[in-house]
Amino acid sequence: MKKFLDLISEEMQNAFAAAGYDSALGKVTLSNRPDLCEYQCNGAMAGAKIYKKAPVMIAGDIAEKCRDSKIFSSVEAVPPGFLNLKVRESFVKDYLAGMQAEEKFGLEMPKKPSKIIVDYGGPNVAKPLHVGHLRSAIIGESIKRIARYAGHEVIGDIHMGEWGLQMGLIITELKERKPELVYFDEAYTGEYPKEAPFTLAELEEIYPTASKKSKEDAAYKEKALEATFKLQSGVRGYHALWQHIMGVSIPDLKKNYEKLDVEFDLWKGEADVKDLIPDMVEYMKKEGYAYISEGALVVDVKEETDTKEIPPCMILKSDGASLYNTTDLATIIDRMKEYHPDRLIYLADKRQNLYFEQVFRCARKTKLVEPGTELLHIGFGTMNGKDGKPFKTREGGVMRLEYLIQEINDEMYRKITDNRQVEEEEARKTAEVVALSAIKYGDLSNQAAKDYIFDIDKFTSFEGDTGPYILYTIVRIKSILNKIKDQGGSLDQASFREAESEAEKSLMLELTGFNAMMETAYAESAPHKICAYIYGLANAFNHFYHETKIVTEENEEKKLGWIALLLLTRDILEVCIGVLGFSAPERM
Repeated sequence: MKKFLDLISEEMQNAFAAAGYDSALGKVTLSNRPDLCEYQCNGAMAGAKIYKKAPVMIAGDIAEKCRDSKIFSSVEAVPPGFLNLKVRESFVKDYLAGMQAEEKFGLEMPKKPSKIIVDYGGPNVAKPLHVGHLRSAIIGESIKRIARYAGHEVIGDIHMGEWGLQMGLIITELKERKPELVYFDEAYTGEYPKEAPFTLAELEEIYPTASKKSKEDAAYKEKALEATFKLQSGVRGYHALWQHIMGVSIPDLKKNYEKLDVEFDLWKGEADVKDLIPDMVEYMKKEGYAYISEGALVVDVKEETDTKEIPPCMILKSDGASLYNTTDLATIIDRMKEYHPDRLIYLADKRQNLYFEQVFRCARKTKLVEPGTELLHIGFGTMNGKDGKPFKTREGGVMRLEYLIQEINDEMYRKITDNRQVEEEEARKTAEVVALSAIKYGDLSNQAAKDYIFDIDKFTSFEGDTGPYILYTIVRIKSILNKIKDQGGSLDQASFREAESEAEKSLMLELTGFNAMMETAYAESAPHKICAYIYGLANAFNHFYHETKIVTEENEEKKLGWIALLLLTRDILEVCIGVLGFSAPERM
C-alpha cells in the first residue's frame, strides 16, 4: 500500500507537470504551520530560479490545476510562493479503510527480505546485570522487533563475555581461597564434581574482589593473566571451573532478561568461537594481512582518506592470548558460515566507536565478510541520574538491574493503588506491566546516541511523554469499547466515515502516517521515531475523546464511524508498543 504522503505528493507532481513545470518540484511535506494548513509544498520557490518567474505566480498556476482534485479540498497559493494544502475528508476516510483491510495496515513488505543478526553486546557472566546493561538490552530488543515487523529475518544473539580476563580473575581468586580444589591439580585425570564449588552469591562477591586486587597488585594481575591464558589454552581443571561459572550465571541472566521481556535466539559467547581462532590467525598471516608489532599480532586498518589516526587492529597479544577483537572477528566468521547474514548490527556504548571501526575495517580487509554485507554499530549514550552523572545508587555504587526494576514496580504499585480499591494480585501484575513501559519508553524515546536522565518520577507519570501515558490511552480506548459492548452495541459493523470535526480529522491524519513512520524507524534503526509517533497519536486521540461523546451518541452511523476510528487507533498503538518491547494491561 502506498504511503499517504507519497499519494499526496504524486497528486501535486501531476499538477506541476500539467502546468508545464518539472514534476519533481511537487514534493509535499507536513505543514510547519498547522494553524494554516495540513500539508505544504515549497516547489514554486525552487521553480522560480529555474523558470525565471515569481514563485507566487507559479504557485497560482499549480493551485489552478488542483481545482478538481480528488485528493485536495483546498490548495492555496500564498506569498511569497508557498502552497498551503488541505486534504479531502473522503480521501482520508478511504485511506484508513484501506489500512484496516490490509495486513500490517498496508506496510509494504520487502521483495527480498534481509537476514539480520543483532548482537546485543551482552554482559560479562559471573557478575549481576546492572543499569549499565539496560540500554543495549532495551534498544537491541526493539531494533530486532522493528526489523521483524518490517518483514525481515532477524536473529538476536546475547553474545556474552565469558572467555576473557574476568574468568582468569575469578579462577585466581578461587585458587587463593581454596587451593585444595581438585581443579588446580594439573596431574588430576578423573572426572570433576558436578556441583559448583561456589554459589551465585559467592560468585558475585568473588569477581569484584578479584578485580579490585588486580588493580592494586601487579603480581596478582599477572596470575590472573596466566590463568586466562591457561583457560584459553584448554587446561582441563580451568575449563571445568569455567563450565561451573556458566552453569551458575546463565540461569540468573535469563531470569533478569525475562523481567525486561528481552529474548535471545542465540545464547552464544566468545568461547563458542575459540576453535576458529587458530585457523583465522593462520589465514591472516598466510595472506599477508597480519604482522608482528611490538610482540603482538596486528592488522593495519588505516585508509588514505582518514583524517585522524586509526591504530592497527590487534589480533593476538604478545603472550599469545586473544582479545575482544579476536573473538569478535572469529564470531563474524562463524556468523557468515552459519547464517550468511546481509546485516550485522552491534549494540554497544558509543565510546566504543573506534573499536568497532577497527574491527569492521579488519573484517572487510581480510575478506571475512562479503562485499555487500553491512556492518553497523549502534552506539548509545549513557543513562544518567538527575545530577547528570552515570546512574548510581544512593550509596554511590552501580545499581543492580533487578533493584532498579523493583523500585519502579513499587512506585507504579503505589500509584495504581493510591485512592483506589484494587485486588492485590491484579495491582501487582498491572504495576509490573506499566513499570516496564516506564523503563523502556523512558529509554527509547531518546535518540540512542544521546545521553539521557533516568528520572523515575517523570517516567512513571501518567501525564506527558511517558510509557504510562501511552498505556493509559490504550486502556481508555479499551474501556470505551467495552462500555459499548456492555450496552449491546456491535463493534463488527464499524466502518469509517468522513470526519466532521477538526479533532476527528487530526486523529485520522495521525493514523495515516503509520506506514511512513514504521518504514523510517526500520531504515534508520530508530525506536525513538515510534515513540514520537505514538505520543502524537495518543495526544490526538485524547483531544478527540474530550470533544466527543462517543458512548452516548444516538446517531448510529456516526457512532459506528467513531468505533472504527477507536479500533484502528487501539490496534496501531498496540503494534507500536509491541515493537518497542512492552504491552498494555486490560485495566489500570
